[in-house]
Amino acid sequence: MKLYHSPASPFVRKVVVLLHELHKTDAVALHAVATTALASDAELKIANPLAKLPALERPEGVTLYDSRVITVYLDDLFGGGFYPTGPGRWDHLTLEATGDGIMDSGVAMIYEGRLRPAEQQSEAWIEAQWDKIGRTLDVLNTRWASHLSGPVTMGQISVGCALGYLDFRLDARNWRGDREALASWYEGFSQRSSMQATAPVG
Repeated sequence: MKLYHSPASPFVRKVVVLLHELHKTDAVALHAVATTALASDAELKIANPLAKLPALERPEGVTLYDSRVITVYLDDLFGGGFYPTGPGRWDHLTLEATGDGIMDSGVAMIYEGRLRPAEQQSEAWIEAQWDKIGRTLDVLNTRWASHLSGPVTMGQISVGCALGYLDFRLDARNWRGDREALASWYEGFSQRSSMQATAPVG
């Protein structure tokens, strides 16, 4: 299998972290592409008409895209159990969506600053994205704190990759602030070998 990859993408990182946790990194080749919302990689557009990362090319079937589709597939393929069953499943799926939402807003902030000409950038729009992130971090620090403990799930991986992206691209915003529970959890989670091996660069 081939994963269209950028080491700076938090959505790609989710997939690669899962591969490390599954001990299946040798099952998927990382294929690096340079792509942006304004200049899509030609090969990626063939694999995924939306030209978004990640995309997983399978020799036996259609290419999968969207990180949540890919992680569900890999977890099912390799019997990982990173998606809990039973009543708690919905909480963990929502936790994963919460982490993905932080990534969406964080990437949108970076794109606004990097891809739009200065005279077209909207500071109000950037701050609105940060407000979404801030509200979500507050809820993770309180309501979701108990879900961040225990056996590792894709919800935890998603949140961990989201917080890693904030450190990587938006460190000056100081997301930790007075969110001591969340900061303490991430301090430990970020030391997992899967997180250390996938730390973003570039």
